[in-house]
Amino acid sequence: MKSSDSIDISFSLPLVQRLRFTGDVIGDDAQVLIDLLEPSGDAPARVQVWLDQHVADANPAIGERIAATLHSVPDQVLLTQPPQTLVGGEACKNDPAIVDNLLKNFNDHDLDRRSYVIVVGGGAVLDTVGYAASVAHRGIRLIRIPTTTLAQADSGVGVKNAVNWFGKKNWKGTFAVPWGVINDAGILQTLPDRDFRCGFSEVVKVSLLKQPQAFEQVCRDAEKIRQRDPQATGDAIRASVQMHLEHITRGGDPFETLEARPLDFGHWSAHRLESLTQYQVRHGEAVAIGLAIDCLYSSRVLGLPQSDCERILDCLQQLGLPIDHPALRDPDALLQGLEEFRQHLGGRLTITLIDAIGSPVDVHQIETTAMREAIAATAAFAR
Repeated sequence: MKSSDSIDISFSLPLVQRLRFTGDVIGDDAQVLIDLLEPSGDAPARVQVWLDQHVADANPAIGERIAATLHSVPDQVLLTQPPQTLVGGEACKNDPAIVDNLLKNFNDHDLDRRSYVIVVGGGAVLDTVGYAASVAHRGIRLIRIPTTTLAQADSGVGVKNAVNWFGKKNWKGTFAVPWGVINDAGILQTLPDRDFRCGFSEVVKVSLLKQPQAFEQVCRDAEKIRQRDPQATGDAIRASVQMHLEHITRGGDPFETLEARPLDFGHWSAHRLESLTQYQVRHGEAVAIGLAIDCLYSSRVLGLPQSDCERILDCLQQLGLPIDHPALRDPDALLQGLEEFRQHLGGRLTITLIDAIGSPVDVHQIETTAMREAIAATAAFAR
């Protein structure tokens, strides 16, 4: 072979997304969890369970019930220690000691690549435990049981794990497909109203990108969703997670090697707003505000009909989500999020917007004056 020769070989990986829907995964539907845990050769699979502290506080028996389920199949599973808790919310992504503790536990209990880490919690806890599991031995099998509407509608089936670093959202992270995801309806019952509503900003986001009819359905059901009607909320979450899953598995770019990140519509400002408010604004609330800003900008620059823009903003508010915040009164601080967003992916700036409902458009330049107007305009539509 000559020194100047080259070899380029494209290949794909035989990855599987295992998504399950249950009504009571720690009760009548416990077999669904058991069925995801394959023995490790002739020995039981080693398993650890990590619980979001918020979930453990709201469901005091959850750890014992999961442990009882796993102890019921000793030939299949070895629970290496009682279920452990870690702080919930964005705080767990901001503390490096939490990741170090997770890794120490994996090592101390001899978890390997055929072991399982079961994580039960909201998106931030899923992110943190998922990151640790993905770097240990280059990947321990991860089973996510998302406990928020936000995680069940979106991030639970995602292939991204991350923690915050250098004061930046998700700066340190990995791409790793979870071994399994269980969306359990019963576990949402103890979720506070504010957190319950947060997930539906991602439902609006993905429907605006993918399916106009899904957006129309969310608008029709907005009041029922806000009131936590089981049928309306269940239908919306299932539609959202299926659209997200279809994009990840069929969209041709699961690990975001291309310029655009369509599923991050509305997120450039959302991530910045979270850090500006020291994460007092929930992620789902920040996404709702980010969608409002980008839709108002799309109306000014890309021709999104004003009537459609107003319908989107109205839908978000009917769902009980904010579209404005005092932090927007400092647009210069918010606009720094554009460069942070560009740096996170690399290359030139690529922002996904819409010129019609169901019609995404990737842009590489932002008209600063129009964006400032869009940011300021959120206050006029807020109620």
